[in-house]
Amino acid sequence: MGAFPHPHAPEAPVTDSHRRPRTAPRPWRTPHRTGSRFLGCVSAAALAVSALVALPQSAHAATARQVEKLDRGLTSVHTSSGNLVSWRWLATDPNDVSFNVYRGGTRINSSPVTSSTNYFDPGGADSADYTVRAVVDGGEQAASKPAVQFRTGHKDVPISPPAGGTAPGNSAYTYDANDASVGDLDGDGALDLVLKWQPTNAKDNSQSGYTGNTIVDGIKLDGTRLWRIDLGRNIRSGAHYTQFQVYDYDGDGKAEVAMKTADGTRDGTGAVIGSSSADHRNSSGYVLSGPEYLTMFNGQTGKAMQSIDYVPGRGTVSSWGDSYGNRVDRFLAGTAYLDGARPSLIMARGYYTRTVIAAWDWRGGAFTRRWTFDTTSSTNSGKGYDGQGNHSLSVADVDADGKDEIVYGAMTVDDNGSGLWTTRLGHGDAGHVGDLNPSRPGLEYFKVSEDSGKPGSWMADARTGAQLWQTASGSDNGRGVAADIYAGSAGAEAWSASDTTLRSVTGASLGREPSSINFLSWWDGDPVRELLDGTRIDKYGTSGDTRLLTGSGVASNNGTKSTPVLSGDLLGDWREEVVWRTSDNKALRIYSTPSQTNTKITTLLHDTQYRTALAWQNTAYNQPPHPSFFIGNAMPTAPRPTVYTP
Repeated sequence: MGAFPHPHAPEAPVTDSHRRPRTAPRPWRTPHRTGSRFLGCVSAAALAVSALVALPQSAHAATARQVEKLDRGLTSVHTSSGNLVSWRWLATDPNDVSFNVYRGGTRINSSPVTSSTNYFDPGGADSADYTVRAVVDGGEQAASKPAVQFRTGHKDVPISPPAGGTAPGNSAYTYDANDASVGDLDGDGALDLVLKWQPTNAKDNSQSGYTGNTIVDGIKLDGTRLWRIDLGRNIRSGAHYTQFQVYDYDGDGKAEVAMKTADGTRDGTGAVIGSSSADHRNSSGYVLSGPEYLTMFNGQTGKAMQSIDYVPGRGTVSSWGDSYGNRVDRFLAGTAYLDGARPSLIMARGYYTRTVIAAWDWRGGAFTRRWTFDTTSSTNSGKGYDGQGNHSLSVADVDADGKDEIVYGAMTVDDNGSGLWTTRLGHGDAGHVGDLNPSRPGLEYFKVSEDSGKPGSWMADARTGAQLWQTASGSDNGRGVAADIYAGSAGAEAWSASDTTLRSVTGASLGREPSSINFLSWWDGDPVRELLDGTRIDKYGTSGDTRLLTGSGVASNNGTKSTPVLSGDLLGDWREEVVWRTSDNKALRIYSTPSQTNTKITTLLHDTQYRTALAWQNTAYNQPPHPSFFIGNAMPTAPRPTVYTP
């Protein structure tokens, strides 16, 4: 087995060429109005909001963004009365495309399907084979790949748990399937899974003790394992240590896999990064010395293509807020279109005190650092960016200039690596960015706060951070969600753990809170979103929630967070699949909706805000994805993305 030397790579200088004038929003988004509105149950006028002033906007043409070249993702979900067949409407399809559905070699629709991307075949057998053909300008195109069959309402992807073991101190462990991501690893147009295996003795950063190794697998939907990466003894296991990104960064049609590595990491070919014999763990199980790497792995083979020094290095441990190793090893990761056209990798460290975010491009088989944002730099020090991070991040074009920003909690970093705004409202567990109020120009941001002296939750203009409304302070508010779950109120609703009511998009009380404060899913036939929590999906109602799905033989992840392995628009039409691990960790069980819909939306995988949200969903405390436009009751016609495929 080979070994990689301790790696180093040059940084691209950050010069004025990385700065650019602000430009106008994409054609389907109205520019934000200036100023702010203070609405809701508590006035926000007294809040100290430090928002950087945006330069005047000027018109520009929308830039096409690189996205995956996907197949139709055709599915057949069996029910007692027949099969729901659904497929993707790709952003590269014409606006007026229609479809014919075939069972075997026989077309079963009397006329082309135009108003949706699903078709119900009454009486269809669970084993029926389906294909779909696009119709363009009256001409029928080639047949799709055969449908993925959900014969019992779900599909199992076989997986193989790694062997357990015993860590120092006689800490025995086995493995649970934990968080997953998706990407086309081999370029065949179908999404594959990248699964993180977590040992049962994984630790929160605040807890001492040794852990087993973190293992990452690349898996096709038929269960074929493409590779297995062992991160080794020098990467501690837990929710805050390993955030992995799966995305096609170089545009070759195949997704890469990026994550933090260390001495002893073994790639998918068996080669070792750094020293195979080094053991940097201290007597408490923390890893506070030794080299730290950022590695880009080949998505098809698992081979480590390049390893460079992780930015930032840990430096003096105590400078991050404590001396025993808690705050220094809080990592976040994401993917963002910083130039408006191609994706860049975002890797970050720290959020309770100092925060450092490094943006990387992967081109021609090598990393180049685009920029580094550091709250302690002379540019940012004293401006209120320290201590504003969440246990997750979001990526969105908040200022409508065609380029993505990093929404890091109570502050946002612009696409060029400069601070955009900070509210100084501090750390929290959850945040939601989207077009939450479609009657108001631009995107909004809903966040909960951990500091009992700060507002329990608040909604802001995502461009400026200016507060729109807030709820009362007084507790550590650990959970919060925003989405249109109730058709009786315009736009999204918001609710949180320390509040007692469901709130409208303007902060007004709507009455009964939902039964869960966790994940979301577009599951049934209407565009109003459903509640996903633990191993169930519920429909919100003012007097009580209605159960739509109870997962069978499955378990949720991440303790009280009760999150799925993955949830999102993975297959079929725009509705969302949910993936849970089976209780015996022998399969990933995928559920797909059995309900018809008359709402036609381009696959959410081609909306890059949503697609990058799937990429960062596994980061720390998982949060559900949101698209760049409003989906909900009385929604306007959904926009069609401007994209290109490799």
